[in-house]
Amino acid sequence: MKSATEIAAAVRAGTRTAASVTAEALERLRADRHVAVTRVQAERAMAEAAAVDARIARGEYPGMLAGVPYAVKDLFDVAGLPTTAGSAARAKGPAALVDAEAIGRLREHGAVLCATLNMDAFAYGFATVNADYGTTRNPHDAARLAGGSSGGSAAAVAAGLVPFALGSDTNGSVRVPASLCGLYGLRPARGDLPLAGTFPFAESFDEIGPLAASLDDLALVWQVLRGGACVGGVASPRIARLGGRFRENADPAQLAAIDAIAPDAPLIDLPDVARARSAAFVITAYEGGHLHRDALAADPFAYDPAVRDRLIAGALLPEALYARAQAFRAEYAARVEALVADFDVLLAPSAPCAAPLIDDPMILIDGEASPARANLGIHTQPITFTGLPVLAVPLQRPGALPLGLQLIGKPGREGALLRLAADLEHKGITGVTMPESAFAGEMR
Repeated sequence: MKSATEIAAAVRAGTRTAASVTAEALERLRADRHVAVTRVQAERAMAEAAAVDARIARGEYPGMLAGVPYAVKDLFDVAGLPTTAGSAARAKGPAALVDAEAIGRLREHGAVLCATLNMDAFAYGFATVNADYGTTRNPHDAARLAGGSSGGSAAAVAAGLVPFALGSDTNGSVRVPASLCGLYGLRPARGDLPLAGTFPFAESFDEIGPLAASLDDLALVWQVLRGGACVGGVASPRIARLGGRFRENADPAQLAAIDAIAPDAPLIDLPDVARARSAAFVITAYEGGHLHRDALAADPFAYDPAVRDRLIAGALLPEALYARAQAFRAEYAARVEALVADFDVLLAPSAPCAAPLIDDPMILIDGEASPARANLGIHTQPITFTGLPVLAVPLQRPGALPLGLQLIGKPGREGALLRLAADLEHKGITGVTMPESAFAGEMR
């Protein structure tokens, strides 16, 4: 597969045209068999590609992502389209007047938007099981979940349809599908990337982030979105391993990799992890429920049944409970910040296991079968609670289902995450293995 970095270099050099690259991407997207794509945007994509080629013909710099095709989770505003947020109830609503700010920044650097992508309805889930648009299938095994709620974004990249895609992460919705599909994924520090023009889920936690099959691609897209390079890289980062609950529900291969990366690093037990996850559930449910309260009252049956009941329950939560959860969140974040002050990177599992089967979407939590849709984020939710930036990295596992780790850093010091990830990839511990059975075939 050609990476975004390689495509942009070829387009700038004139050995490829943005139009030809885009036409190939559109062909792949139309042939999607993973239920990853919701709307192909051929006319818009070819117009954007033509604009890139015209800039090159005029001798102008076409941007760092010149001619690179990409797609976005279906909660980003795309001018001229209704923003569905994964719900058919919004498909006939008013069209967005302008693009989301993140899309605008990518367009300025020559990237070409080609499609919107499937998700859990209103981003409420870790599975991308959608009553309106179908269940997204994992390109490594079509009988398994791709994860969620940015499952369409992960599957589109893992299948080779596009070199990168945008998702959103409230409680792990980038990190979980990145882990299950074997990709790099980013949850940025709070407020690092632009949220303007994205449909909210729980505004206290919502962030956007890219998923990519190449670490260099992810770093490049991150740089474009944030308007500057990531800093803070250190040659010998101070590493700690998260213990306690983070080691109780994990695949043995994840724990072995963590211990191989930093065998002498201290094991740190974050305080009140279970309570933090419970408080995250309360905040998420309350904010999501209140956001949809009026629409639910007007037409509850327009909602995906699996999401509707959870939103109704959230709308009924008392404000006092929500206030207590928010107060605990502030206290918890301060305690964790003090605890990890002496470290550059914390290591933890991402999803606690490989992708579950679609026909049996259960995973083991504390030795008992639990619904995957609600529990694949057991390790990502407590980290969301802290507001720290996280880089999800895939373990190098040729021939096996993907597993991932979280590299957790400090705001403003994300370069340490990228540098460590590059070192781990060089050592063969982490790295993307594209599925041989990808229906779309290799990107030329």
